[in-house]
Amino acid sequence: MTNFYNTTDIPCFGVAGNFTGHLEQAGEAVDFKDIKTAEVNAPKAIFPTYVPAKTGVPPFLTVYPFNSKKIIFPEGEEKLQIEPECAVIFDAVWNGDTLTSLKPVCFGASNDCSIRKQGANKISQKKNWGPCSKGFSNNQIAADGFDKGCIFDNYRIASFLIRNDKVYAYGENSAIRDYSYIYKKLTDWMLEKFNGQKDEGPAEDIHSYLIATGRPEQIMVSIGATRYTEWGETNFLQNNDKAVVVVYPEKKYTPDQILKMVEAGDFMDNEVSALIQTVVM
Repeated sequence: MTNFYNTTDIPCFGVAGNFTGHLEQAGEAVDFKDIKTAEVNAPKAIFPTYVPAKTGVPPFLTVYPFNSKKIIFPEGEEKLQIEPECAVIFDAVWNGDTLTSLKPVCFGASNDCSIRKQGANKISQKKNWGPCSKGFSNNQIAADGFDKGCIFDNYRIASFLIRNDKVYAYGENSAIRDYSYIYKKLTDWMLEKFNGQKDEGPAEDIHSYLIATGRPEQIMVSIGATRYTEWGETNFLQNNDKAVVVVYPEKKYTPDQILKMVEAGDFMDNEVSALIQTVVM
């Protein structure tokens, strides 16, 4: 097992709308109706999930939300969904207060778990409700670049929900290379957003958050949730469910082989990044 990510000092973010159709399935497309994008399929915004700053950020964002073993169901809420993603840790380069470069260090399976509710002013209000509200696999894969032909090209994202010992496909099995924005197009877009995203609609001024953390040398970004299966779109998490996200090399394993791993709970291969979280009410 390789764990590049062993610190609570790295600010964490997510990308909204980087797989066409996900926001519509999640009932959140209307939140972004006034957000203008350069292309129809462009992501909509970057949102914060964790910002380790003492001042200058909403207090709830300073609570570390990641746990690789469990999700604590938010009190008073009813609809909670897995958001199966690939999360990437980037080395960040600064020129004064301007973020100029993002270079991937490693990546792994992420559950950007989300509350489905109306009336939240910001995306982040559905994302961090305290400890154990998100997940990132303890086994991460070393990156060898962020261009076509790199290791990311060989990896897929699969997700499942285990309920009463039965395994259900939760998200569509999706290739990382098939994100709407990926590689240089994604990092260029992220740099634009990190430096200039405005506090409007569901989006926030994330540049001020980065400055509040002291211009971090690393940043983690979950680069977008996959579309749901029909079952996943209409089934929400319950007590004792197991939420499973797997990022795996498609040249080594078939979807059926991954399903068998999930059924057996056996993920011994270091080339597979798996996240299994039990839901606790």
